[in-house]
Amino acid sequence: MDLKILEKFNIFSNPLKMFFPKKMLGIDIGAASVKVVELSKWGDGKTLENYGEIKSEALYKETFRSSEKGSYMLSNYFVSRALKAVLDEAKIKTKAAVFSIPDYSTFCTSLELPPMDASELNDAIYYNASQHIPLPVSETTLDWHLVGGSPGEKGSTLKIFLVAIPNQVIQDCQKIAQLAGLELYAVEAETLGLLRSLTKGSKDCACIVDIGMQSTTISIVDNKKMKKSYSFDFAGGQLTYNIASALGLGHAQAEDLKTREGLLSSKEEISKILYLLVDPLILEVKKVLYEFLHQEGKEINVVYLTGGTSGLPGLKEYFAETIKKRVEVSNCFSEFLYPPILNGTLEKMSPSFSVATGVALVGLEPDDK
Repeated sequence: MDLKILEKFNIFSNPLKMFFPKKMLGIDIGAASVKVVELSKWGDGKTLENYGEIKSEALYKETFRSSEKGSYMLSNYFVSRALKAVLDEAKIKTKAAVFSIPDYSTFCTSLELPPMDASELNDAIYYNASQHIPLPVSETTLDWHLVGGSPGEKGSTLKIFLVAIPNQVIQDCQKIAQLAGLELYAVEAETLGLLRSLTKGSKDCACIVDIGMQSTTISIVDNKKMKKSYSFDFAGGQLTYNIASALGLGHAQAEDLKTREGLLSSKEEISKILYLLVDPLILEVKKVLYEFLHQEGKEINVVYLTGGTSGLPGLKEYFAETIKKRVEVSNCFSEFLYPPILNGTLEKMSPSFSVATGVALVGLEPDDK
């Protein structure tokens, strides 16, 4: 059930449009920047049409979002101005857009229901949701996915992955889209966008580790379905802050050292700081993998690192060495058509654009639920 779709307006209402590719924007308003990806689809082929990004520091002294408030730190007006600046700079004309909702503004949980018919499932989920989310159900929009069991089958326990998005957050997205001159097609939790862009339909049992500026999300995907998702307070911004504090550097200098040298830094003080901060993250990932193995009896085949910090030099190798799993920094653009000259650039920026790419696909691909 895709209950988050706000209005599937008819993109092909003009008969002549059937001869043109279907286009969709993916919008990721993060703490540090606004990212936009424009995708198109014609038949089975998908094309990366355009992309753009603007960092909050280029326009404002504040970040775009605050994890403490769970909403936009700046007014919708200023966020929409930043978004419009990206669209204008990249000369993007497509209006249909899907907005991602960050992990700290969504509530993701798993629940089990007794055997029942498919016709009873929706009401049962709404009835039980109040026991699993911290807000009244009336103040949220729910999205759920059946990830285990078969409705109508005797003795089949039904496993549900539930996402609740506060209505106020959706209203903010609607207002921002309106002010930026866009038509809001849907909103989607970041975790589901990452599933779509990184696993690329694979049925492997995988773990996605999304290291953001203000938080990190660890998600488990099995057979193309999101099974578990956990968020905790590890962030790329922490690494920069600690380097800056220890060495007496400005934020920009510390960020540059972090991204250029990372765990491989010849400066022992830097590498020591980073290892001390990264170790708890790896411990948390190992804990999630162990719990999934214990509960489901399944081994994780691959760990995908994504988010801006996933490209930290030495991080992928340290992860693989420590958790004894195949670890990849997946390229979310690998299945799209684009000029070959962009190969190096897109591969490098891919981790930061995985969310925007994944949510853009909502409007181009049928959702497998």
